[in-house]
Amino acid sequence: MKILALRGENLASLQHKFEIDFAHGRLGEAGLFAITGKTGAGKSTLLDAICLALFDRIPRLQSNKKNDAEIGRDDDTSRIKANDVRSILSRGKAEGFAEVDFVANDGSHWRAHWHVRRARGRAEGRIQASEQWLESIETGQRFAGKKQELQIEMERLIGLSFEQFRRAV
Repeated sequence: MKILALRGENLASLQHKFEIDFAHGRLGEAGLFAITGKTGAGKSTLLDAICLALFDRIPRLQSNKKNDAEIGRDDDTSRIKANDVRSILSRGKAEGFAEVDFVANDGSHWRAHWHVRRARGRAEGRIQASEQWLESIETGQRFAGKKQELQIEMERLIGLSFEQFRRAV
């Protein structure tokens, strides 16, 4: 698997649209590079965006009883758990996404997309279920199936489970 590009918007501290092309330009020529920056600049969020698009999970938000506190106002019925991946949506934003273009182990090109939004496109709206899809860049055809089926296909294309990917990255 080779990551070609990363795009996203409104994820944690990255509150504007961003795009990183790993296949062309200086990054494409480099072969090896480092992600550096100050605390809060978004280095970990870039890695989170890749994991969200591919697996609908984030390594730093592992499910466990220690992180089951809820986020939101006391009277808010739309509170979510602190370890819910949808909590990566930037504060005050109505929607966000992460998208990764990659070459699969069989040489085919794919786009993995993850999206979350709040009801009625309002920052104070109830957070909706996240959406995830997988699309062939070559044919434009989307992989149809439930989230579990999508994850099985993703693992087949990448050749790694989420845990294996997390350890490697």
